[in-house]
Amino acid sequence: MSTPLSGSLPLSRRSFFHEGALWLAGAGMLPIPSLLATTEPLVRVGLLTDLHYADKDPRGTRHYRDTLEKIARAGEFFSGKGVDFVVELGDIIDAADSVEVELGYLGRINREFAKLGPERHYVLGNHCVDTLTKTEFLGEVGQAESYYSFDRGGVHFVVLDACFRFDGVAYERKNFEWTDPNLPPAELEWLRGDLAETSGPVVVFAHQRLDVADKHGVKNAAAVRALLESHGRVAGVFQGHSHRNARLELGGIHYTTLRAMVEGPGPENNGYALLEVFPGEVMKLTGGGLQESREWRLAVSG
Repeated sequence: MSTPLSGSLPLSRRSFFHEGALWLAGAGMLPIPSLLATTEPLVRVGLLTDLHYADKDPRGTRHYRDTLEKIARAGEFFSGKGVDFVVELGDIIDAADSVEVELGYLGRINREFAKLGPERHYVLGNHCVDTLTKTEFLGEVGQAESYYSFDRGGVHFVVLDACFRFDGVAYERKNFEWTDPNLPPAELEWLRGDLAETSGPVVVFAHQRLDVADKHGVKNAAAVRALLESHGRVAGVFQGHSHRNARLELGGIHYTTLRAMVEGPGPENNGYALLEVFPGEVMKLTGGGLQESREWRLAVSG
């Protein structure tokens, strides 16, 4: 069991969201903002998603070239905040007609992304492998694996890859339907073992959503959620894909969907966030642009 923040009591796993902040159950409890005012975070993470960068004209609400200016604004937001690492939650590029052009898109936006910090993590989105293979994408950004875990500040972070078809075949070069994302059996077994080896708080990063059963959801999301819930200390899941702000609590786990950076023209239509994880599984998300801010806590099992 984790050590609660000063002034708090052990709780059941049910929590309540009210007026933008969680209030903890029990007599004499202070709201989370008061507790955070005197507490240093364990880790700070920069988050952004669905940049869809491409050197092509806007289509509908997606303004592909504007991502360059928008990511620069995100860099200004993160500057001086002591960010430990930055995570792009998928679809950093949009589709191109050839591998050569697509690698050009990826190289261009990755140079801008690299300016946000020395440690960066890339979640694979369906557009990342619409023209490329996973090997090509990962090789270009210098990341060894598409799903993996790591620890920072006493927090265990998990990066998932749902870019697999129902039959377990990896997405690549338009061999898939974007509405058919899955975690294959091998990744589920890896996740089961990975969670079994950590007893601390866990934060999960994904592209396709794990909290819905519509076209934006991972098809076997229920199985993934069951694994996460079995751990008992998954403090939050952060995801993209549906391009809009959303938040949902399922099984005691908070699922936050971030706004897509590509949506809308100009820097006034932007989205990015600073995630801070505090002792006691308290989390604070400070949004930039049109990204919502929120504060919450994983209740500790009594």
